[in-house]
Amino acid sequence: MTRRRWIAEHWDEATATLQGAQAEHMARVLRAQPGMEADVVVSGRVFHAEVAAVRLGREASEVRLNLLAELEADPALPVTLVMAVYKFDRMEWVLEKATELGVAEIVPVIARRTEKHLAEAAEKRAERWRRIVHEAAKQSRRSDVPLIHDPGPLIGRVKAEAIRTRIVLAEQEQTTTLRALVEEAAEAASEEMPTLEIAIGPEGGWAPAEEALFDANGWKAASLGPRILRAETAAIAALAVVASWLD
Repeated sequence: MTRRRWIAEHWDEATATLQGAQAEHMARVLRAQPGMEADVVVSGRVFHAEVAAVRLGREASEVRLNLLAELEADPALPVTLVMAVYKFDRMEWVLEKATELGVAEIVPVIARRTEKHLAEAAEKRAERWRRIVHEAAKQSRRSDVPLIHDPGPLIGRVKAEAIRTRIVLAEQEQTTTLRALVEEAAEAASEEMPTLEIAIGPEGGWAPAEEALFDANGWKAASLGPRILRAETAAIAALAVVASWLD
């Protein structure tokens, strides 16, 4: 039987502690008792653990676990997803699915075609996005939680120095496919795993000035094929292409 996996808020060499919603669920819904087994993620490592103590409180509950043995864990995909901010419901669906597919980091950016009210609300939304990926990481039994950056202007991310291969999905690109660039990066990395950064535009795509900005800063343009995809479809398709090659 597959054990549930939890993500510890606090830990030391021998124990881990769950608090907040996780502790409430484990204590009240699952009726955790000392001796109950679970898997717990501690700073990117997965441990087989056993409940040591359960404290129920009106305002807060806490579950303490003894760490028994470290387990093998699959690493995240070495991929950073740069996402132009767009409709929050669709964007949050991508955050969840990208986490399931193994993305390492997600960088929300404000593009020319990001709607003004979404751009203004994005900063306050960041903590909700972090909660979404935290829950998705638990559900998909990841050994880590993707890093969600604070939203910022596109230009800052495009111009940032990077040692990774940087790829922008662009509708006007007709010849170079994402798969071809991933293969190229893998060959260049030799026996190492290549690190990738992939930029996905907003609804309506990148503005011409943004396409020129990517080009001037060394990003490689790539296509996902002849069809016009929604932003959320493009993000998941891109991660699936990378996962199929690197996993």
